[in-house]
Amino acid sequence: MTSRGAAGNPGGQSDFLREPKTDDGLRPLADRMRPRTLEEFVGQDQVLGAGKPLRQALERGQLHSLILWGPPGTGKTTLARLIARRADAEFMQLSAVMAGVKDIREAVERARVVRAERGRRTVLFLDEVHRFNKAQQDTFLPYVEDGTLTFIGATTENPSFEVISALLSRARVYVLRSLNVTDIVKVLRRALEDPERGLGKRLLEIDDEALIALAHGGDGDARRALGMLEIAADLAEEREGRATITLEQVREVATGGRRRFDKGGEQFYDQISALHKAVRGTDPDGALYWFARMLDGGCDPHYLARRIVRMAVEDIGLADPRGQQLALDAWQTFERLGSPEGELALANAVVYLAVAPKSNAVYVAYGEAKADVEQFGTLDVPLRFRNAPTRLMKGLGYGEGYQYAHDAPDAYVKGERYLPDELPDRRYYRPAPRGLEIKIGEALARLRGANPAPSEDSEEGKT
Repeated sequence: MTSRGAAGNPGGQSDFLREPKTDDGLRPLADRMRPRTLEEFVGQDQVLGAGKPLRQALERGQLHSLILWGPPGTGKTTLARLIARRADAEFMQLSAVMAGVKDIREAVERARVVRAERGRRTVLFLDEVHRFNKAQQDTFLPYVEDGTLTFIGATTENPSFEVISALLSRARVYVLRSLNVTDIVKVLRRALEDPERGLGKRLLEIDDEALIALAHGGDGDARRALGMLEIAADLAEEREGRATITLEQVREVATGGRRRFDKGGEQFYDQISALHKAVRGTDPDGALYWFARMLDGGCDPHYLARRIVRMAVEDIGLADPRGQQLALDAWQTFERLGSPEGELALANAVVYLAVAPKSNAVYVAYGEAKADVEQFGTLDVPLRFRNAPTRLMKGLGYGEGYQYAHDAPDAYVKGERYLPDELPDRRYYRPAPRGLEIKIGEALARLRGANPAPSEDSEEGKT
């Protein structure tokens, strides 16, 4: 929805920049404790630390379009408000979930009025900008270009994929990180001590262990941690005018919370990438951790089963062919047992693949063969490899010169290659010196001993 009061509020600030009433007990604690100044803003030193470009721009009151990219609860909306305030600009907020082209046009008209009547710039903050499609993003692009609006977008998704290139080229991207436990403890302490906006009037007591447990429960999200603190405060036991939040209460409040995981989003792909790389890197501990994280976040185990089979095919290959079968067996076991028992079968497969010898030789070889197929097109099958079921075909030389491999020693015709004549010396498959492929490589080297080696200098010998 659009903000109110920018054009129709002669007092100056829009509704979004007015301080809300601090005695409104109906507002969530996280909203009441929203930082009002940069000095109150916790974390994100990589963006707001001394000497950082954004910090310098804010200290000078300079505005530029930007995109804030980071997980939930890291301060994207708050930072956008503070940027507008530091620059003495009008602040308008839209949510891409609810807003449309009509809302953007209304915001543009209001921005024009603000500039004409009060000489103030306007910041248009678009939350969840990744929810806007290309046409919607194109709508406000001209007004960013001509300075009618300074655009600030917030997203939990990778802007490279979700924001149009024209807008990306006009807005600097700042990456916000999950808050660490120390940062969240600072936020919680401030809420406990603040008598105006926080819980200070209630004289709550909580020991360090319980406070740190709450911070851990926030999982990098300050808003989430403050929400849990508010619930824990309501459960606190009152004695002689003071109330105590116990560790047991904190654990009860935090129970059942899942780690951050966005199905199909940036975190989803980051985590499956980490799982795959841990298996490839022969780290069973890291592989189990990311496997457990994805299940904890709600990932479909069937998806994980499919990816585990892919790992076996892509990264273990013929170094240990049992890996593929074990991965398939684990998938079938999960199908029969379901969750949670069947998840252990998938965990077995993850650990086995992580410790198995690795080879991507077939993966690479297949890619090179496909590239040659694409590059050289429809090369003819050499005549000697063609079947000759008719007299005409025999007369044309089909099958002439073919040697039946089973009639040769070791069932191998020395010197023969079965590639098109234009590619006589290609070597796609190069066994890795690990696992079963050690023996495969030795066998091929022995059989090929009488074959002429591909020339290093010839184009035909290159892969």
